[in-house]
Amino acid sequence: MSGYDDRDGQIWMDGQMIDWRDANVHILTHALHYASSVFEGERAYNGKIFKSREHSERLRRSANMIDFEIPYTVDEIEAAKIQVLEASGLKDAYVRAIAWRGAGEDMGVASARNPVRLAIAAWEWGAYYGDAKMKGAKLDISKWKRPSPETIPSHAKAAGLYMICTMSKHAAEAKGCSDAMMFDYRGYVAEATGANIFFVKDGEVHTPDPDCFLNGLTRQTVIGMLKDRQVKVHERHIMPEELEGFEQCWLTGTAAEVTPVGQIGDYNFEVGALTREIAQSYEKLVRQ
Repeated sequence: MSGYDDRDGQIWMDGQMIDWRDANVHILTHALHYASSVFEGERAYNGKIFKSREHSERLRRSANMIDFEIPYTVDEIEAAKIQVLEASGLKDAYVRAIAWRGAGEDMGVASARNPVRLAIAAWEWGAYYGDAKMKGAKLDISKWKRPSPETIPSHAKAAGLYMICTMSKHAAEAKGCSDAMMFDYRGYVAEATGANIFFVKDGEVHTPDPDCFLNGLTRQTVIGMLKDRQVKVHERHIMPEELEGFEQCWLTGTAAEVTPVGQIGDYNFEVGALTREIAQSYEKLVRQ
């Protein structure tokens, strides 16, 4: 497979479709230096992007949280995504929308005079954790913690917030793990590097309260599915010592979908009936 910069196809950029290889930015793009960028990861199934509009709305909200306005409406973003999918020829695809402060008159921390840009690309992307859906992913425990909402806009899907996620995932992969679970700044269980986390105990589900990290769209979907099944869901602060008592665990995210977890550090979990049922039901739901 060639690199992401060297492929056939087209990418939507600032209102027009351009050749994939020409979708470039200048080296003095503000976002490259100061992380003034927000993005969305989305999946299309059978030609339709799951929760597409919610993703476009969140993209605009995220931009507002880091102090810029995307110069396209939700409807315009939606139309652009359809254009990109059609140009890709893919029915099942991963869709990436990204907005950023570009190169302009400012090249310091402040960049109010620089243009805000938007691009959308789509490509084929299979299971995020390989064969983990059958046997359960193996997770490391990160040394980095999700920061306090007093230090960052923690509910924005902003590029800068992923720096510690990249570091955590690299450290995990070096140990033979698929991903890392992170605690928050208070020491509570938070999330994986790009996915929310759920636990099962005595037929009930426990999931961290997303008060300092992203409340994922897949997370919200799965909570709705559980409640429809009359499964009790506890959204709460979870202490590290509670991990030992949980029987099952899974991750949720657009890329991860619903992925069972078999191990986190020294703690082991079974890929149980509820985990399998939710994973299978989610697969059906997104393809409706």
